[in-house]
Parts: sequence; structure tokens; C-alpha cells
Amino acid sequence: MHDANASHLDLQTIAKTIMEQRGFEPDFPAAVSDQLAKLRQNPPQIAAGGDVRDLRNLLWSSIDNDTSRDLDQIEVAERAPNGDVKVMIGIADVDAFVPKQTPIDQHAATETTTVYTGVRNFPMLPEELSTGITSLLDGQDRFAIVIEFVIDSSGAVTSAELYRALVRNQAQLQYNSLGAWLEGAGEAPAKVQQSKELQEQLKLQDEVAQRLKGQRQQHGALNLQTDEVHPLVLNEQVVDIVKQQKNRATELIEDFMVAANGVVARKLENVSSLRRIVRTPERWDRIVQLAAGKGASLPAEPDSKALNDFLIRQKAADPDHFADLSLAVIKLIGPGEYVLEKAGETAPGHFGLAVQDYTHATAPNRRFADVVTQRLIKATITGQKNPYSDDELTAIAANCTQKEDAARKVEREMSKRLAAIAMQHRIGEAFDAIVTGVTDHGTFVRVLQPHVEGLLIQGHGLDVGDKLRAKLVSVNVEKGYIDFARA
Repeated sequence: MHDANASHLDLQTIAKTIMEQRGFEPDFPAAVSDQLAKLRQNPPQIAAGGDVRDLRNLLWSSIDNDTSRDLDQIEVAERAPNGDVKVMIGIADVDAFVPKQTPIDQHAATETTTVYTGVRNFPMLPEELSTGITSLLDGQDRFAIVIEFVIDSSGAVTSAELYRALVRNQAQLQYNSLGAWLEGAGEAPAKVQQSKELQEQLKLQDEVAQRLKGQRQQHGALNLQTDEVHPLVLNEQVVDIVKQQKNRATELIEDFMVAANGVVARKLENVSSLRRIVRTPERWDRIVQLAAGKGASLPAEPDSKALNDFLIRQKAADPDHFADLSLAVIKLIGPGEYVLEKAGETAPGHFGLAVQDYTHATAPNRRFADVVTQRLIKATITGQKNPYSDDELTAIAANCTQKEDAARKVEREMSKRLAAIAMQHRIGEAFDAIVTGVTDHGTFVRVLQPHVEGLLIQGHGLDVGDKLRAKLVSVNVEKGYIDFARA
């Protein structure tokens, strides 16, 4: 694996093999190519009229990763004379190009999600769509579903509306550069520098996002810090693992998307729909133990507000180690899942967000559940019959949950291989680490700098959240094994 090109090619092959082992079909079937060919010959005419409003004149912008091309959402905000702010989120109208039960839709229903492996993306939709005609790219006229809501001074949503529109992204921006500017730590991106109106627009969006965050945290939304890691590749060689932290731009989008998904869920209360839930933690007792170790007391029964108050205090008291605590809490809470919520009934809520009504509607280029929700929105706003039966929605929810779990495993297996390449020259070094899992297969730890996970040899007696010094003793790039021992 020392030859750069061989490493790159091998990793791509390994990624595809792991995808197949986890139940994915990474190659699109021939019927998808046939449907694409017909779309090229006879594309839907992108024009306003009827129930499609023309909002191309608004100062829409997108904020995403530096390399993202599958752009799902754009945003714009307007301040009212009374201080309230109207927020509009434009969501890519994938359904306009991919009708239900067509070959592209059937393949997306099977895969359910785009999988990002670090060396290759496996898109749910053909990239001709997801990074092309259904992506809200800079300067292009696009169909969108608009989620509009009004925020008052306290951060509460006071009214909301859903409708179709024709939109045009005026500024394609990136998290890192925009976040630095919003935090006063860097210059504005070029497009932002050139437009005073855009500067004011983005500052207004940031202000509203902070209102939304404050409102959610008052209700107990968990203040967790998740540090994503990505491979640093130079000349097709993985040379390091780097950490991407949250900033004001990532938080802006997160707060807007949480609000938008909540609006959609409430608008679909009278029809059967999909809900995104995170159940009450089964291992709350261990979370209580972790808090006690920090000198804090949590209730015996799960309480997201009490947990969040504790997290906020800990972040202020010990910001350097807050990511460690967050990681342990995330592991103990467990992953989310999709469920059917029938009309008039109430599904379990989302413990981490401290909301009762939540769905996924804002990433249809990357998640099939969002495409389904998009069709439910269209049927609702036009007064048509629900395009899905309860049995269909139940099956979709189960498959989306299963494939999301499989995608996490694919990404984790590939991240281990990438980390093994980056760490192979550091055998013998000792690191600060935290226990992230205790299973029948062994005890797993994550090194804090760089964020790399591996197996701890002879880790008996440890539990999630425990800290230790761990020495790197071996790596296996082909299998993605990284083994530590207590230092």
C-alpha cells in the first residue's frame, strides 16, 4: 500500500466491495440509463406559473461543504417592521424529475442514501441529476419546494407555509470560509465582499439562527459537539486525518434545517407520513454516572432539559474536553430511526432535538425519505390523495433505517482504512483516548488528536466515556484494523 496510485485504486475497489457486502447496489441498472436518456431528450420545462411562484428575484444563497455539488437547499430571510423575520428555505424538487415508481426512483428506494467513503461517493441518484439538474447550483433556474416560516424575537415559529416555486441560487458559499467571516476570524468570501446586500442578508440569517438555537435549547435540545474527520489526500496518498468542527455557518444551516423539518412535520399531521425519531436512551443510567463523575446530578428518569443544562455547564467549564463528553453521550443515546406516523396519531419524539414533531425533508438529492416527504408535501398543498399507503410508508421507514445503519458501517469501515494509512508511521506513540464502545468483540477507544478509533487490547473493566492513555501497537491497512494498548 505504499505506492500512491495503487493505494488509491485499491481503496476505491475496497469501498465498492464493502458497499456490496452491506447490501448496497453501487452500480445503477440499465433502466436508470434509459430514463436519463429520455430526460435529456424531453426535460421538464422549468418555468413559473400555476401553483409555481416565481421567486428568482430573491437573494437566495446556499451554504455547504467546500466540495459539495449535490446542493439540496438555499435560504433567504426578510425582516418585518415588527422585528419578526420571515425565513424561506428552498428545497430541490427532485420529484419533478423523478416520478414515483420510475427506474431511478426504484433504485433510490432500494439504496435510500448517498454514501460518502472518503475516496469515492456512491450517490443515491445519478450524478447527472444530484449534482446537475436537481442540484440548486449557482446561477441556475430550478424548481423548489419552499418551506416558509416566521420567527419572532424569542425564536418561536409563529406561522408557516409550504409551496412550490421557481428559484435561482445567487451565491454558492462554503462552511469554512463563511463561518470564519461570521465569527470575525476571517475575510468575507469573494461573493460576500462584493455585495453589501448579501452581507446584510447573511448576518440576518445568522441572527435568526441564533434565535432558533436559543429557543430549542430552552426546550432541552442537546448542546452536543460532533467533530467530523476527513482524510487529507495529497497526490492520491492519504497523509493525515483532519477534523472539521462546527462553526457559525454550519450552525446556521443546522438551525434552519431543524426548524424547516419541524414545520413540515406539523404540516403533515393530518396525513400518514414519515417521522425521524430518537428514542429515550436505554442507557440513561450510564449518562447519569458520567454526570456524577463531573460532580453533577441528573434525574433518575431521562430528561433532555436536565441533560442539556449539564452539557452547557460542562462546555463552559471544560471546553477542551467537551467533544469527549459529547461523543460518549451520543453513543449512549443511540442512533435515530424512521417510523410511520398515521394521521392524527403521535409517534415518539426526537430526544436529542427535544421536539415531538420531526421529519426529514431537506436533503432529497441524498436521502430517499426526503423524496417521499416531498411527494407528501405536494399532495397536501394540492389537496390530492396521499401517494403512499401506510404499508408502503412502514416498509420505506424500515428500509431507510436499515440502510442508514449500513451506510454508517460502510463509512466507518472505510474511515478505519484511511486512518490506518495515516497512522501507520506512528506505531509506538501514546495518545489521550476515550472509550466509545464496549461490545462482545472488545473495547473500542477513540484517540482525541487525531480523532481515530481502534480496538483496545485487554480493555476489561472500562465503560463508555472512560478516559485513558492508549499506545498504538499495530495497524492493518487492508482490513482497517487499528490496535491500541493501555500506555
